[in-house]
Amino acid sequence: MATLGPESARPPLGSSPLVQAHIGSANLPPNRGLERALEEAAASGVLNLSCRKLKEFPRTAANHDLSDTVEADLSKNRLTDVPSEVCHLVALETLNLYHNCIRSIPDSIISLQSLTSLNLSRNQLGSLPACLCGLPLRVLNASNNKLVSLPETIGQLQSLMELDISCNEITALPRHIGRLKALRELNVRRNLLCVLPEDLADLPLVKFDFSCNKVSTIPVCYRKMKQLQSLQLENNPLQSPPAQICIKGKVHIFKYLSIEACRSEKMPDSLYLPVMGRINLSSVEDMEQQKKQDSDSGVGSDNGDKRLSATEPSDEDSLSLNVPMSHITEEGIGKDDSSEHISSLTGTRAHTHTHTHTQSGQHVAMVDKLYYAICCHLVKLYGQPGFIHKSLESVDPQFTMRRKMEQLREELELMEQLRDSIESRLKVVLPEDLGSSLMDGVVLCHLANHIRPRSVASIHVPSPAVPKLSMAKCRRNVENFLDACRKIGVPEDKLCLPHHILEEKGLVKVCITVQALVDEASPRHSAQT
Repeated sequence: MATLGPESARPPLGSSPLVQAHIGSANLPPNRGLERALEEAAASGVLNLSCRKLKEFPRTAANHDLSDTVEADLSKNRLTDVPSEVCHLVALETLNLYHNCIRSIPDSIISLQSLTSLNLSRNQLGSLPACLCGLPLRVLNASNNKLVSLPETIGQLQSLMELDISCNEITALPRHIGRLKALRELNVRRNLLCVLPEDLADLPLVKFDFSCNKVSTIPVCYRKMKQLQSLQLENNPLQSPPAQICIKGKVHIFKYLSIEACRSEKMPDSLYLPVMGRINLSSVEDMEQQKKQDSDSGVGSDNGDKRLSATEPSDEDSLSLNVPMSHITEEGIGKDDSSEHISSLTGTRAHTHTHTHTQSGQHVAMVDKLYYAICCHLVKLYGQPGFIHKSLESVDPQFTMRRKMEQLREELELMEQLRDSIESRLKVVLPEDLGSSLMDGVVLCHLANHIRPRSVASIHVPSPAVPKLSMAKCRRNVENFLDACRKIGVPEDKLCLPHHILEEKGLVKVCITVQALVDEASPRHSAQT
């Protein structure tokens, strides 16, 4: 009497519901269990040959009519090639070849013109054939293989909605990947990608995972991915956006990309720029008189349903600087000759009476250029195009270019005073971008301790292992600094708010706070000397 081996007693495994029906046949000989699976496939149209250690397609399958098979599961076997018998199942819609030893895909797979889902993950594929792109696939999973590239014809998969090529050795995505207009989910995790193609911005992606690659820059055009809900980008050497932006999530990343677009493009898509050239005035004097006449009635905005305020901008909307004025350059307008340009733009009363119509047009063009340069610079300072939009709409119509430049110059002086106060006391040299060097609160806490020792008991500082503080630790530092200012005696009306430091939105208010802190320490130091 023959005895059964351990393999014959093990029930077949799989994810298909038909596997439950196989449990009753666990005591059958191996061939009989295989025959039962083929019989059920002929009856139901679902072929489940998973976890059977098959090295080839069962030869006894020729005894069964499998022509109507719509789903085939050959996962977790030992197949080295896609069986030719499978390529003859022309009605097949789903094919699962997960966890085999397949090294290549035959060209005969093109005969599966009903195939919509193909799982090739955990095999040994070095490439995907071009003929694969001639199938009506909606789901393609080729993860955990040895792929180094994708076929250039991948753009032909017009119905593809999910593409998973994670855990491969792909160094670049094909240029025609932007033609996959139905793609909703793209997973390129754990590859060797250095650059993300800009064409992906035009796809209706809902999920995008490019974590564990070598990507250093996210293209600014990705801000147009309006349908994106899940973005995974961990473990990349990202420099743009920087790490402190990426950890905040998708909203802040897209906000950063919008700002970068405003910086790089000549006509930013989200920046409101008043077109001064549309005002047909012959002189600056005429312009001012016209504004005085219209001050009571208001000036309509570009969409016709808004009205410019006739009051000064609020503190929240006020203009501020956190980088040198030399960055404001447009067509030769720089720091050294800015006053000369402003003088030439505004002109004297004698000049306004003698200007010709051509000279007036040149004057307006110069004002337009200078205004544009200032607006671009403000976007760099605030990091919010919408905020600049609000600021420009709230500017008093009588707030002339000369007054605007004077205000910018005053705020520049405040920035320099803040820099001198910190550098002279702490004996350090701060970076050119003053706002970013203060946003973690470390320098400000050291300044408070310098003025009154141990006024800040605990300071979170970066380490070589973690060079960037988390936002929570930055906020604790800033709050500790403000508490120390209160203890030292800085009046409440001169204290800035945490977001003025953390978000670099109100460095003028930070200047006032630091100056008040220094003033509180001056009498004590004078008494000691």
